[in-house]
Amino acid sequence: MTLIIRDQLVNPPTWFASFRDLTLYCHVFLRDAVVIESADPDPYWRWMRPLGGMDFIEDFVRPGAEDGVHLDIEHNFPRTVITDRIAPENVHRLIAKIQHCRSLG
Repeated sequence: MTLIIRDQLVNPPTWFASFRDLTLYCHVFLRDAVVIESADPDPYWRWMRPLGGMDFIEDFVRPGAEDGVHLDIEHNFPRTVITDRIAPENVHRLIAKIQHCRSLG
């Protein structure tokens, strides 16, 4: 399964450590291919790479180009988990919702 994370969820108010925790869990334990959905990936790649943000990210994809579970700020696709940020208080809830969406597909 592929987890597609909207590029805006990499930015604050997302906690970067929580972003890494979520991508680590999905990559290692769920065996998801984790990608970032972005129309302009260059600034994200340049910012994330030195911080270790690309450790569990497979690639960047164009919006709508990949099928899978979406982590987004709005409901644009089936099997979408909606959130405004990735933070310590919601990582466990997001993982549970991602697992639920995986079972739907």
